[in-house]
Amino acid sequence: MSESVRGYGHLLRAAVGFIGAAAVITVSAAGGVAAEPDETAEKIVLLGDDLSAFRGDMGQWQVVGDVKVDPADAKRFVSTPGKGVVVNGPTGRTKHLFSRHEHGDVEGHVEFVVPKGSNSGVYFQGRYEIQVLDSWGKPADELKHGDCGGIYQRWDPKRKPPGFEGHPPRVNASRAPGEWQTFDVVFRAPRFDAEGKKIANARFVKVVHNGKLVHEDVEVTGPTRAAAFGDEKPTGPIMLQGDHGPVAYRNVWLKPLPAE
Repeated sequence: MSESVRGYGHLLRAAVGFIGAAAVITVSAAGGVAAEPDETAEKIVLLGDDLSAFRGDMGQWQVVGDVKVDPADAKRFVSTPGKGVVVNGPTGRTKHLFSRHEHGDVEGHVEFVVPKGSNSGVYFQGRYEIQVLDSWGKPADELKHGDCGGIYQRWDPKRKPPGFEGHPPRVNASRAPGEWQTFDVVFRAPRFDAEGKKIANARFVKVVHNGKLVHEDVEVTGPTRAAAFGDEKPTGPIMLQGDHGPVAYRNVWLKPLPAE
């Protein structure tokens, strides 16, 4: 273990397991892989049957039973009535969703689907993005931070080039447009001293996309591009991006990780 991560053993132990290591990994009914949670922690459901776990103006987000790619337009969805799935309206261009719950160190599970060419993102603490994109079929050696499962780049217009610190996924785990996909994430929040000075950066300890490990122990030095907040804090909301194209989400939940 490197000096930069020494002292975070419980998080790294959650990150080093692979599929088949039953003591470390659990597999959801949807096929996602998650680090074994703190059994004493309460599961915080953000998306079950409705949007009650989210706050503020939700724009055109709608609760539906399911979505499928429109047979007449591969870049759009058609929905069926019911509960359990949220979709970002008829145009795919609406406000972002912000959870009422604000998390620190956390295990997170997200299920999502996009039509052809569409784009969204899951922002931990509203600041650090795991990219959602239709990256189906893209060769592994061409993957960039903006592909599905990537940790999006940071942005500073004063720099040349202004984009920096993006992390592409290790492999292309994307499914075809219209197929449901999963992220399972172990996230470590930034640390601050008693005076509020940051003493350790945020870290994606593990990101698993559709059962495949795409990131392990990746440090993020500040909010990624298009984050809702420019500062950093010990806790923050989950943000689901709603203005980049059609996307639907379901079965989104968090479990706090054990305190150090």
